[in-house]
Amino acid sequence: MEGLQFIGAGLAAIGSGAAAIGVGNVAGNFLAGALRNPSAAASQTATLFIGIAFAEALGIFAFLVSLLLMFAV
Repeated sequence: MEGLQFIGAGLAAIGSGAAAIGVGNVAGNFLAGALRNPSAAASQTATLFIGIAFAEALGIFAFLVSLLLMFAV
């Protein structure tokens, strides 16, 4: 039973890597848009930070789930 616990924790930790991909995607799309229209980049900075925060929050939740799976039992 303990081995399955660690397998589940490892699968839940995949979400942390997916969050890193999501943050890179958000930042890359912002940079592409800012290079196309530099005058609108300043008004979109708040949206950039909100997108990064949501993507990073999902990674933190996945990390917490993996910790719960490892140490809760």
